[in-house]
Amino acid sequence: MRLIRAARAAVGMTLSAWLAGCAANPAQLTHSPKDPYERFNRGTHRFNDVLDRSVAKPVAKGYRAITPQAVRTGIGNFTANLEMPGTMLNDMLQGKLRAAASDMGRFLLNTTMGIGGFFDVASKAGIDHNEEDFGQTLGAWGVPSGPYLVLPLLGPSNIRDAPSRVVDSFTNPSTYTNPEVHWSYWVVDKIHKRYELLPLDPTLQKAFDPYAFIRDAYLQNRAYKVSDGQVSEEPLEDPGAPMDQDADGGAAKPQ
Repeated sequence: MRLIRAARAAVGMTLSAWLAGCAANPAQLTHSPKDPYERFNRGTHRFNDVLDRSVAKPVAKGYRAITPQAVRTGIGNFTANLEMPGTMLNDMLQGKLRAAASDMGRFLLNTTMGIGGFFDVASKAGIDHNEEDFGQTLGAWGVPSGPYLVLPLLGPSNIRDAPSRVVDSFTNPSTYTNPEVHWSYWVVDKIHKRYELLPLDPTLQKAFDPYAFIRDAYLQNRAYKVSDGQVSEEPLEDPGAPMDQDADGGAAKPQ
């Protein structure tokens, strides 16, 4: 009964946070043309933040406390290695044949000599680690990023990248294992990724508006990846992304 009451309380807290975000005062909004769904996005952001502070972050800290550094490194190598088939596919879809060959060599070397990817033998051999996903491929093909979108549980995304995650899931070998293995991998991967973000928490806590900080960082990062790091003195934009119409269109406000 205590467990049921605790679960109901958690659901109530997250639902209240989501509703509070959706009912945000207009003065709190940044009114960015890249974020036309900001009211909804802030509600989802608060929902995710409650779950993160109550579940994900404590679990990530516990994972860091009880797991030796060597084991954490091995888990990170293993999960990254399982993402390489997707990277290879998107290399080829973008016409990056040399990168595809390099990533195939990396995957084969780490899977065999690296004992399933737990040891990153390829990096020691000087083979680069590329990162490509289907959202980047669509961006390279000229598909607009569309408005910014915060997904429940999954966090920052946009209209183009959100459905692309489904395609990416089918390029991960864990998808084709039995459900117990697949979901165990998924949980471990998410815990490890949250652990890797722990050093950024103090910076986020100091942000005037954490929501806007995360949004702008995400949009800049995706634009950087889609453009393959072709930066200039001008603000970096994802191909097809909406452009700011007014530099004074609204200052970021705290949640």
